[in-house]
Amino acid sequence: MPSRHSDRGAVPLDRDWRRRLATGAAGYRRWLIDRGSLTDRVRAHCAALRVELVYQGPRRAARDERMVAGGRGQHALVREVFLTCAGTRVVFAHSVTRLAELRGSWRGLVRLGARPLGAALFADPRVRRHPLRFRKLGPRDEIHALACAATGLRLPALWARRSIFIRGNSPILVTEVFLPGILDLCG
Repeated sequence: MPSRHSDRGAVPLDRDWRRRLATGAAGYRRWLIDRGSLTDRVRAHCAALRVELVYQGPRRAARDERMVAGGRGQHALVREVFLTCAGTRVVFAHSVTRLAELRGSWRGLVRLGARPLGAALFADPRVRRHPLRFRKLGPRDEIHALACAATGLRLPALWARRSIFIRGNSPILVTEVFLPGILDLCG
């Protein structure tokens, strides 16, 4: 089960991402700290959940994702989706893995389309999940900028969580950014 936590063999995360959730997360807290599948959690509060594929393909990894992508200047497979509830976008999910992993552990990733990545991760007993990390993202953060570009909106600071999932020795970094619409769902 991917909710098992282990730091053994962990890929180091950017130190700006914290293990403990800072104060000020208020209404987002229950969403942020839940260790299960976020898609399943949203689905439990939304009868009309939809996964909207925004982008999937090679792209240069963000500065704080390079440890998973293989280093500075490396292209990675990037997948971006929205979780949408009754037409309201509630989560922007951004995942990154090395392009080489598409011939290995994560080869099924390219065939997901609009299906949730979390369903595949949590269904595979060979996948280990490392502890969640948290951060409030502002306009200077690359992931915040990606969320704004994908929505076409200027968004306020956004709470996000991320963790690394490992299958074999292959990491995939999943960042989930909580959009303001999530607060309309019962957490």
